Amino acid sequence: MKVLVPVKRVVDYNVKVRVKSDGTGVDIANVKMSMNPFDEIAVEEATRLKEGGKVTEIIAVSAGPTQSQETLRTAMAIGADRGILVETAEELQPLAVAKLLKAVADKEQPQLIILGKQAIDDDCNQTGQMLAALLGWPQATFASKVTVEGDKATVTREVDGGLETVALQLPAIVTTDLRLNEPRYVTLPNIMKAKKKPLENVKPADLGVDVTPRLKTLKVAEPPKRSAGIVVKTVDELVSKLKNEAKVI
Repeated sequence: MKVLVPVKRVVDYNVKVRVKSDGTGVDIANVKMSMNPFDEIAVEEATRLKEGGKVTEIIAVSAGPTQSQETLRTAMAIGADRGILVETAEELQPLAVAKLLKAVADKEQPQLIILGKQAIDDDCNQTGQMLAALLGWPQATFASKVTVEGDKATVTREVDGGLETVALQLPAIVTTDLRLNEPRYVTLPNIMKAKKKPLENVKPADLGVDVTPRLKTLKVAEPPKRSAGIVVKTVDELVSKLKNEAKVI
C-alpha cells in the first residue's frame, strides 16, 4: 500500500507572529519555520502504519518555495521514503493546493492520503475536503484513531458531540487531529539518512495546474488588545459586576 502525506512549511508554533506595518501580511523575515504540527502527526501516523506492516511506501509532498525541501527532509527523517516538491513562489490557496495534490495523486496512485486537518498559519481547514471532492474519494476528517485492514480503513473522528467511528473503502482521505498520536523525536542518524533519500522537484505547470490566487487579502491586522482584569474581594461583588457591568447574568 502506498500512502501520500502532504506537508506544509509554516512559521514555527513557538514564534510570536508579527503583522507587517503596512497590513499586507505577516512578517516572516528571519523567522523560524517548521513543519505544520498537524502534518507532522500525519507523517507519524503513516510511519506507524508502515511499521505495522500495513504500508509499503510513504511519499511526502509539499507545495511552496525552495525552502520547503527542508520540510520534506524532516518528513523523510520521521519515516517517509521519498519526497516531491511542487516548487512555486505564488501564494497558494487551499483550492490550488488541492488541485496540485490531485495531480500528484493521479500520478502516484496512492491508496491512502493522510494530511493535517488544517495549517496553523491560515487555519483554513479546507484542503483535505477539497481534495476528497476533486478525487471523488471517501474522507474522514479530524481523526483521533486510524486502523487499516485490507482495503478498508476504520477511523474514529472527533466531533462536537464526542467521537464518531466511520468505515472507509480505500482509496480514501484522512485528516489528522491532535490526539491521533505524538510525533517521535527526530534523531541525528535519521536526519543524515533523509539527506540521501530521493526528492523530486516539479512545477505547477508540469502538473497542468493553474495556481493563480482566487482570493485577495485586503488587510491583515492584529486582534484588539484585551483590557486588564480586576480582582474582586467577595462573591457578592463578583455577582454584582457580572449582573450590572458585564450584564451576562
